[in-house]
Amino acid sequence: MMKKQNIGSNFDDFLAGESMLEEATAVAVKRVIAWQIAQEMKEQKLTKTSLAELMHTSRASLNRLLDENDTSLTLTTLAGAAAALGKTIRIELVPA
Repeated sequence: MMKKQNIGSNFDDFLAGESMLEEATAVAVKRVIAWQIAQEMKEQKLTKTSLAELMHTSRASLNRLLDENDTSLTLTTLAGAAAALGKTIRIELVPA
């Protein structure tokens, strides 16, 4: 009789074994953040230029923030975007 395995765990194990788990997690988190900011911009009818102005940054910097594949996000940039949108950020560590 074959033992049933959890496919998700095996994939995580594969990624960890290939030293890609942290990178895959970072990309996934960044995609969620970029999506949330874009949704809030749409809801508030803000253009990239207007949000960049509210953040006191360049549009190029905002484009990097919204680029779901660019994981070089700083907490300062994220906090600035949240404040400009009238939001706060919450980051927490949870059991793996």
